[in-house]
Amino acid sequence: MRLGVLDVGSNTIHLLVVDAHPGARPQPAHSHKVELRLAQLLDAHGAVTPDGIELLVSAITGAVQAAEDKGCEDVLPFATSAVREATNADEVLARVKAETGVDLPVLSGEDEARLTFLAVRRWFGWSAGRLLVLDIGGGSLEIAYGIDEDPDAAVSLPLGAGRLTSSWLRGDPPDPADIRALRRHARAQIARVVREFSRFGTPDHVVATSKTFKQLARIAGAARSGDGLYVQRDLSRKALEEWVPKLSEMTVEQRSTLPGVSEGRAAQLLAGALVAEGAMDLFGIDELEICPWALREGVILRRLDHLPT
Repeated sequence: MRLGVLDVGSNTIHLLVVDAHPGARPQPAHSHKVELRLAQLLDAHGAVTPDGIELLVSAITGAVQAAEDKGCEDVLPFATSAVREATNADEVLARVKAETGVDLPVLSGEDEARLTFLAVRRWFGWSAGRLLVLDIGGGSLEIAYGIDEDPDAAVSLPLGAGRLTSSWLRGDPPDPADIRALRRHARAQIARVVREFSRFGTPDHVVATSKTFKQLARIAGAARSGDGLYVQRDLSRKALEEWVPKLSEMTVEQRSTLPGVSEGRAAQLLAGALVAEGAMDLFGIDELEICPWALREGVILRRLDHLPT
C-alpha cells in the first residue's frame, strides 16, 4: 500500500510518501516539504500568530493535495513540539481540522523519542545491542536507550536547534557571551537526565538522527547524501569540538556555504552543535553513527505493525 506520513514539525511541514507493507522495508516514493519555521511564528505569549495559523493551514492543504496526487491510500499526520507547546494549540488544531479536514494528533516528547528509537532499532537490527539514540529537532532534543524495540528510558528536553537559536543567539555572528550562556543552559538541562540513562550501563551502539546531526557529520567529513543511504556516516566528539569554535565565529551566510548545510538550516547549526557537543560530552560518547531513519519512519513502522497480515 502507499502511505503518506505528514510531519508538522518546528522547522518544516514534511509529507513523506512510501510504498510499504508489513514485514518489508518502506520504500520512499515522494517527498513534499515546506520550510515554515512554525516555532518562530509565536507571539510574546507563546501562541501561534494568526498569520502563522494561515501559513500552517496552507502548508497542510498543499501536503494533503500532494498525497492525493501521489495516490496515497492513507495519510498519517502528527505534530510535534511547536504545536504541542503553543498556548493556543487547541485553536490551531481546530482550524486545521475545519479548513483541511486533517485531524492532527500531537505527539508527546516521549512518544517522539520512542518512535524514533523504533526506527533506529529496525534500521540497525538486533545485532546492534543496547542502543542510545539522540535526536535534535527544531524544538526539542529526544534521548532514548534500550535493548528492545521499546526503549527502557525515553525523554524529551526543550533543546531544539530552532528554539534555542531564536531565544539565545540573535546576533550574526552571535555574541560570545550569548554562546557561553547557551552552552551552560544546554549542558545543565542534559545533565539532569544523564543519571536516568547511566543506570542501564554502557550502550553497545550510539546513534543520532535528524538533519542537525546529519549536517554536523557532513561538515566533519562524512559522506554526502548523494552517496546513498547505506554508506556509514559517523561523527566524533573530537571533530565536533573542533568545529564549534569555527561555527561560533561564522555568519549565517558563511555557514550556508559549508558542505551539506542548507541555507534554511544554517542559522540553527551553531545551537544544534552546542547541544550535540554537550550531549556527547556528558554521556561520555566519543563517536556516534548517523541513522537515515527517524521519527517519520517510526510512525510508518508502528502503523504497519498494526495492519492485519
